[in-house]
Amino acid sequence: MLDNTLRQNIIDELEFEPSIDAADIGVAVDNGVVTLTGHVATYSEKVTAEDVVKRVRGVRAIAEEIEVRPVGSYSTADDEIARRVLNVIKWNTTIPEESIQVKVQKGWVSLSGTLEWQYQKNAVASAVRNLTGVIGVSNLIQIKPKATTADIKKRIEEAFKRDAEIEAQGIRVGVRDGKVTLEGHVKVWAERQAAERAAWSAPGVKAVEDRITLT
Repeated sequence: MLDNTLRQNIIDELEFEPSIDAADIGVAVDNGVVTLTGHVATYSEKVTAEDVVKRVRGVRAIAEEIEVRPVGSYSTADDEIARRVLNVIKWNTTIPEESIQVKVQKGWVSLSGTLEWQYQKNAVASAVRNLTGVIGVSNLIQIKPKATTADIKKRIEEAFKRDAEIEAQGIRVGVRDGKVTLEGHVKVWAERQAAERAAWSAPGVKAVEDRITLT
């Protein structure tokens, strides 16, 4: 696909997404590598913009340089943001609040601690990124493994076979000390993302290294 065509497809997809204002987002494409620039009003929009671009066919890599600029001159104090983060964690019944530590500096939230499941780690970050005043999130929460290497590998491979988006025979799974390595070839970015999601869904996974290439 020509870079000009891909760029227009990305712009159209960003404008089609109702949850973001794409007017101030710049898009550049070089050999399938997409660079996003400009600014948005919230951190949630910044994350959504990147997710939107990932689902466009032909995108091979993304350099995301979008800046968060809250609307107006009002800036939420760090202590207020911290209170909101703690409340969000408290209200989420899937997250053990005593396992999470929160730090806020100039609107940037850093999350640390230890959880059992990747979905819990994702849930914390997802809830926090929608809070007013947040300009960025560093999710440093660690996953404590409670499964053997063989169990993790088997669960991931079985998940691949169940997922209609994944050609399981094209992907190899390696596991060591809770770190999963994915290798092989897929046809579209969405299939690569589906493989990552499946890998993260297995209990005990601490990290996923995606070496899958697009063919």
